[in-house]
Amino acid sequence: MMNSRFLGPLEVSSQGLGCMGMSAFYGDTSDEGESIATIHRALDLGVTLLDTSDAYGPHTNEELVGRAVADRRDSVVLATKFGIAERDADGHARIRGEASYVRSSAEDSLKRLGLDHVDLYYQHRVDQTVPIEETVGAMASLVEQGKVRYLGLSEASVDNIRRAHAVHPITAVQFEWSLWSREIEDEIVPVARELGIGVVAYSPLGRGFLTGSIKSTADLADTDFRKIAQPRFTEENLAKNQAIIESLRAVAAEHDATPGQIALAWVQHRGADVVPIPGTKRRKYLEENVAAAGLSLTVDQLARIEAAVPVGEVAGERYSVGSMKSINR
Repeated sequence: MMNSRFLGPLEVSSQGLGCMGMSAFYGDTSDEGESIATIHRALDLGVTLLDTSDAYGPHTNEELVGRAVADRRDSVVLATKFGIAERDADGHARIRGEASYVRSSAEDSLKRLGLDHVDLYYQHRVDQTVPIEETVGAMASLVEQGKVRYLGLSEASVDNIRRAHAVHPITAVQFEWSLWSREIEDEIVPVARELGIGVVAYSPLGRGFLTGSIKSTADLADTDFRKIAQPRFTEENLAKNQAIIESLRAVAAEHDATPGQIALAWVQHRGADVVPIPGTKRRKYLEENVAAAGLSLTVDQLARIEAAVPVGEVAGERYSVGSMKSINR
């Protein structure tokens, strides 16, 4: 079985499962049977942390996850999120954090999930028009009512993390963290550790790039948002970033592993308070990801990997210009 880690006081498996791609963004989402089988297999392998959001679908991912865990609730630490209310025609999100919206979003999520409480409730993005104290105050009320056990923030600034934590203890902060997304290491991670907050790393496989399976846009479905709206997935940037994969392959060969497993192991080595949540909708890739939790990398191997991926030298931004405005806020 998989080892445990702690996000603040919350015990979870050392690796979680991101469920977003089962319902949105990464091409075909029609095989819900395989997605549910993947969740069940994850639980069988000792993965306890499942991550979803009301924005995935929207709404349909919570419904799918709810169906998958209906008879396995005691085996699951279920995390969901609110705050991305809607998107305009250009895909730009409207962020909301007023107290009334927090309350209604929680009620709606519980109905879709078919649960009486969620274990970890995140603000998905910070509403810059609403004081974080109002938002987290409303979230704290949900804890008092027994509808939520622990609170989290996603893509919040250092200042907002501190202010939120002063209102109610924040258990986890969620950020993109991988070999090609390391912006949080200078300020966010030290503050989280100072406050005793765990770090959940989403997209630890660089949205699939670090597996080595994406060499050009031809490898992505036309409906895949990476192809549509992710600057790192242009033909030019994909070509520039291929050198990263070659460094991972070299270390992978020393472990009889895949580049993706080495990339995941690198995240696992960031600290005992870090829990990556690689996403997949297929059992095959889930099993590959879970196996990475048992890999041990040497100091020399970690140094070689990091030398091949210098911080700040990855080609392309991780989001579009509009979406970049809502992260680390």
